[in-house]
Amino acid sequence: MVSQTNEQALEDCIERSLIEGSRYEKGNPADFDREFALDREKFWHFLETTQPKELEKLKDRPNWQRLILERLDRKIKKDGILSVLKKGLSIDDAHLTLLYSLPYNNANPAILANFEKNIFSVTRQVHYSESDPGLSTDMVLFLNGMAIATLELKNPWTNQTVYHAKKQYKSDRDPREPLFQFARCIVHLAVDTDEVWMTTKLDRANTYFLPLNKGYNFGKGNPPNPNGHKSAYLWEDLLTRQSLTNIIEHFAIIPGGNQTPLPQKSLYFPRYHQLDVVRQLLTHARTNGVGHTYLIQHSAGSGKSNSITWTAYQLIELYAPGSDLPMFDSVVVVTDRRVLDKQIRDNIKNFSQVGNIIAAATSSSELKTALETGKRIIITTIQKFPFIVEGVEDLSEPRSGGLRQRNFAIIIDEAHSSQSGQAADKMNMALGSDDEEPEDLQDKILKAMEGRKLGKNASYFAFTATPKNSTLEKFGQRAADGKFVPFHLYSMKQAIEEGFILDVLANYTTYRSYYEIQKSIQGNPLFDTAKAQKKLRAFVEGHKETIATKADIMMSHFIEQVWKPKKLKGQAKAMVVTRNIETAIRYFFAVREILKRENAPFKAIVAFSGKKSVDKIEYTEDILNGFPSNDIPAKFKEDDYKILIVANKFLTGFDEPLLHTMYVDKKLQSVLAVQTLSRLNRCNDKMGKTDTFVLDFFNTVDEIKNAFDPFYTSTSLNQPTDVNVLHDLKEDLDDVAVYEWHEVEQFNDRFFSNADADQLSPLIDTAAAQFNEDLGLEEEAKIDFKIKAKQFVKIYGQVACIIPYNNIHWEKLYWFLKFLIPKLTVRDPEQDQLDELLNSVDLSTYGLERVQLNYAIALEDSASELDPQNPNPRGYRGDEPQQDPLDQIITAFNDRFFSGWDATPQEQRVKFLNIARHVVQNPNFQNQVVDNQDEQNRRIALEQLIQQAINQERRRELDLYKRYASDPEFKRAFDASIMRLLSQTNSQQLDDLLGA
Repeated sequence: MVSQTNEQALEDCIERSLIEGSRYEKGNPADFDREFALDREKFWHFLETTQPKELEKLKDRPNWQRLILERLDRKIKKDGILSVLKKGLSIDDAHLTLLYSLPYNNANPAILANFEKNIFSVTRQVHYSESDPGLSTDMVLFLNGMAIATLELKNPWTNQTVYHAKKQYKSDRDPREPLFQFARCIVHLAVDTDEVWMTTKLDRANTYFLPLNKGYNFGKGNPPNPNGHKSAYLWEDLLTRQSLTNIIEHFAIIPGGNQTPLPQKSLYFPRYHQLDVVRQLLTHARTNGVGHTYLIQHSAGSGKSNSITWTAYQLIELYAPGSDLPMFDSVVVVTDRRVLDKQIRDNIKNFSQVGNIIAAATSSSELKTALETGKRIIITTIQKFPFIVEGVEDLSEPRSGGLRQRNFAIIIDEAHSSQSGQAADKMNMALGSDDEEPEDLQDKILKAMEGRKLGKNASYFAFTATPKNSTLEKFGQRAADGKFVPFHLYSMKQAIEEGFILDVLANYTTYRSYYEIQKSIQGNPLFDTAKAQKKLRAFVEGHKETIATKADIMMSHFIEQVWKPKKLKGQAKAMVVTRNIETAIRYFFAVREILKRENAPFKAIVAFSGKKSVDKIEYTEDILNGFPSNDIPAKFKEDDYKILIVANKFLTGFDEPLLHTMYVDKKLQSVLAVQTLSRLNRCNDKMGKTDTFVLDFFNTVDEIKNAFDPFYTSTSLNQPTDVNVLHDLKEDLDDVAVYEWHEVEQFNDRFFSNADADQLSPLIDTAAAQFNEDLGLEEEAKIDFKIKAKQFVKIYGQVACIIPYNNIHWEKLYWFLKFLIPKLTVRDPEQDQLDELLNSVDLSTYGLERVQLNYAIALEDSASELDPQNPNPRGYRGDEPQQDPLDQIITAFNDRFFSGWDATPQEQRVKFLNIARHVVQNPNFQNQVVDNQDEQNRRIALEQLIQQAINQERRRELDLYKRYASDPEFKRAFDASIMRLLSQTNSQQLDDLLGA
């Protein structure tokens, strides 16, 4: 006889596993009550055998069984099945328990005995409809007679898959039937032998299914199962008596207050990775105790808010085996998301019968009080994280009266709503960096933990989508091969494939600038070639006219390709990412002018930190936007504002589902690239958001691919930091003789004896004076010393808590340098000369060439490894830079960047000048352009004259004509260059230039 491979065989398999493996009882379809959606026989048997005394209180009522069923039905329709399972059912003077809870520990055997009295049952082919008795569903799970889950089963070997099951729920299952009414069952499952999908609310065609799959090869689906079907984990693991009860009591939830009607609410059932990470964290902590670190690499779209909430609540209910004391006295959640604060509070109300266990700490004093008074869950911000580290240390000693030390679980939520930024370090600016970077949360956390051994009285749980090498080393798990890996993974690839986030690299367009600069001085001075090239590019890209050209392309694209086609039902928004505050302000003015010219019915907002002077005028966000800085997120949600121009803000953690398009004019690398572009990835099904678009003026597709690859699947650190670099750095620093070792010793003695600051200053000031003046150090030597000092502090601070030995000299030097570094004054000796370089050149030509259009950047499927921090001492690289005359630097620069066409820079220059001369010599130029006072009409007329000039040169410049006629973006950039040229020259000057 051949194997059975049909749907019935899958039913047999699931039923057999639940009955034999999980001690379910087999239900009889004839016992199903269609009016109240329950198994009558199991329901009454449970109550009669477990609570006969309570039933006796009701049996003298007329038709007492109907009374109970009607009361139960009303409560379920009002509050949902979860509420009655957790709270029971009160009728007159009787109270019926409908679910006996799982015990937290083994301290009370009676609780475990009661739990075993619960009746779990499975019934096949349940005829559920009163109006059409022939309709049936494949399988229903019951808890003490009450329906809690339905299953529709399919088998791919009969050409029926989970997608047919989903369609069946949508088209054939009437949500008005009692069994399928919202919150009557906890979950509805579409199942085949390969996959599992779930929904908690049937709504015909609008029913929304979520995957309940493990994931495979870092993506969607399930891995092969050597012992059965791929989806067997559903009935062998998730639906067991203990697991399902745990989900009911600690995961499944219907948020919302009593004022909101049940049909308007949502029921949350955990996705597989959410359930798995919480359970694995709890199991490891219960088995291994307090004092461990956990890195959870969960992508955007993973539902981190719920995962963190479930973890926080269940950690305070965690008991060590054989103990009647909770393992953690308090759980501290570090986040900047206000929504998470409210979410945790609301969810705890649903899970816990104990009130007043949560505290929000917005100040150090509130945090101190909450820690000392033993609030069970404390929610605070990253700004207070240093105090948490100190507070945990202070409370690590045994309590007074002989009680044990206080233990803490610290959950760090990286996906914060960061709206703050900081200017680049002055030293970095001096060494040639013109970009300004936002604060990095991981670096901020590591900085707060610098130099501290992780106390044995605290466990750290860090959630991030993009772990850096230092974060992996601090919080990751050390594998047998020496690598550091995340404790748990839900990858970006899986989130994209499962449809929880959009692929922001699917439509990527890049531009390459081409420009020519000219010398504006008579002399020909020497400059460091590499630094000069970088400085020149920054000068050109930040030039007012250059920004105007790029802004014109951005706004033309947004108006024509996003706003007019009514992307996201006409509500799509865009972000312009700029490299620094001055550039952001210039973009704001340019964009505002363009929107005014185009009569656009929406405006732009600019976002940056602090104050900035541009063209000798000081600006702030409030001045430019016309409303307070704190209102920017709310204002951007309004329909009046569609463009957000940012410098160093809103690049991480900013969650705006209407954000569809991003224009990038900033170097993006590594974590910052992923975090910035991921501002676009939020799904918005209600608004029909199915794609995103990126237009990048600065980065190539290869550079973006290299930035994303390490975080697409799994990220690991291939080896620990080589701490021997600290020996080398210390030797180099000691040799300079900025400090004497007895000064370092004396400083530490005073510092750790709680001496007043005025006793510390003389020691630091003496060393600073040695550095700044007394030693007579050359600027290069000063820069070298400060770079090495900062490298020592950074590396020691990050590895001090994880190296298995103590080096007292490193520790002392670390604290001394932390106070000394801010007082070390350095200046790049070449900086003044490089600044003078910008006064020696003018921008003569600028244009843009589109390199990639709507390019789909494919990422690597394999796991990625990061390297540890550079194991070699850093220092000033000032030896023998290549220096060239200004003429040669400009020529090399133009050869590199003026490459828009297949022509030499000189040939391209001639083409520009020739077209410009045709325009000026046109008889209509004077009255249509020069004498025209209407800016918009003048621009339109000038575009027509340029078009005519191109046509005149069609035979001689056929390649130029074809590109101009076929590429709208090239046409726009070419027009902008001609207009800028005409604003600076007249007809005679053009003739002179052509003849030169």
